[in-house]
Amino acid sequence: MTAGIVHAFRMLRWGRTLARHGALREIEAAPQTPPLLRRIAKLARFGTGAPETPHYADAFQALGPAAIKLGQALATRPDLVGPEAAKDLTRLQDNLPPAPFAAVKASIEEAFGVPLDSLYSRFEETPVGSASVAQVHRAVTTDGRAVAVKVLKPGIEADFARAIETYEWAAVRAETIGGELARLRPRATIAYFRRWVERELNLRMEAASASELAAALTPETGFVVPEVDWARTSRRVLTIAWIDGVKLTDLAAVDAAGIDRKVLSQTLVRSFLRQAIGHGFFHADLHQGNMFALPDGRLAVVDFGIMGRINRQARLWLAEILHGLLTGNYARVAEIHFEAQYVPPHHDMAEFETALRSIGEPIRGLPVKDISIGNMLDGLFAVTRQFDMVTQPHLLLLQKTMVMVEGVALALDPDVNMWEISGPFVGDWMRDELGPEAVIADRIVEASRALARLPDVLKRLEAMVPNPGAAPPLPPLAPLPAPRGISRTAWLLLGTGIGAGLGWLAMTL
Repeated sequence: MTAGIVHAFRMLRWGRTLARHGALREIEAAPQTPPLLRRIAKLARFGTGAPETPHYADAFQALGPAAIKLGQALATRPDLVGPEAAKDLTRLQDNLPPAPFAAVKASIEEAFGVPLDSLYSRFEETPVGSASVAQVHRAVTTDGRAVAVKVLKPGIEADFARAIETYEWAAVRAETIGGELARLRPRATIAYFRRWVERELNLRMEAASASELAAALTPETGFVVPEVDWARTSRRVLTIAWIDGVKLTDLAAVDAAGIDRKVLSQTLVRSFLRQAIGHGFFHADLHQGNMFALPDGRLAVVDFGIMGRINRQARLWLAEILHGLLTGNYARVAEIHFEAQYVPPHHDMAEFETALRSIGEPIRGLPVKDISIGNMLDGLFAVTRQFDMVTQPHLLLLQKTMVMVEGVALALDPDVNMWEISGPFVGDWMRDELGPEAVIADRIVEASRALARLPDVLKRLEAMVPNPGAAPPLPPLAPLPAPRGISRTAWLLLGTGIGAGLGWLAMTL
């Protein structure tokens, strides 16, 4: 296990980099920042010539691959880093120098135990893209199929393991400060980030995600998920069908190809709703760079490293929340937040209903095409601090993706009516899930599960009833005396010493 002083030194080094880009100014200025953390941020900034306007994305880019991924995760957490920082972090790009081809070739041959030319008849040495975790090469299989080959960069797992260990160490210490930091649950955020990274560092998982998404979207004939070549896929190598299309970052090329952007926009919205609401499993990185317009007018998506999952009950709550805000049923929306335990029970439901009204009323009466899902969700998250709402990372990832989808859809077709497209789908889904047939089906399932558990319950009851001829049970052992802990005064002295030492280190770096 890495020593605490190593973690502290890494944090100081990273803090100086963040400070040089002005990325710690928000921490200094925020009234919720604990005094100790504000002093550390000021010390880290000392002598750096930090700009007045923070450059968050540039700071995380300078820190390297793990920080880039962390920054992308924090872009979904405006409640944690602030709306300005979250917006700027969306600029983070994974464009990094590629690994040498010799290392890539060796990695592929080690993964499959055979020479490269026995897998691919042609393999382009220059990658078509190089990200923080992996790079992608164009190739042709020995049976003549055009494919994209994604390969993890050498040593990337060890780099991420070191960084995440320090993130976890820092999150524990931040959460013990209490107050606002405890409410924002930094440990849960880093745990979520760890799972996110573990998926990205196992390309078999990415292949499985692509396969699952393709199966879920079979009814969406206009949406294409490339087929996985499982024979040429391992933990460090992913081979999928090559997509021959126009990237949505180049709308002029889409128009030149005569592809209907309005149809693409509708396909994107409909397919995302089927993913998120219908199946609870969605592609969580639907930006223009990951989507292609095909010559026949279909929409294709790549890069399945970041996927979101949301359970059925949460999907029902979300659908009811959105519907309630649009129809003015604020009482029901408030009830859902308390039922879901998003709002702690010590708060007044009527007060929370009033806060919801402040979000819903400004959009009442507007044409549905003028109602932004992103703005509505931003309003919802703005009241989280006021009502001590505990952060839900999976819902924040969904929010980020919904905002992203809305932005891409509007770029494709500025007149797209997202509510008109989504209304029938969400309405049908809610009727299926909340209608009388669904209620009866749920009760049957619950009763069946209860019956299935009955033999086990009877066995446990029998085990609890003593045998009439058995000896009486022995009395419980007396508890051991609790070990003496370090006094609060000792902790205070220790903390003061560490703080002084770290401050000196920061000033001398």
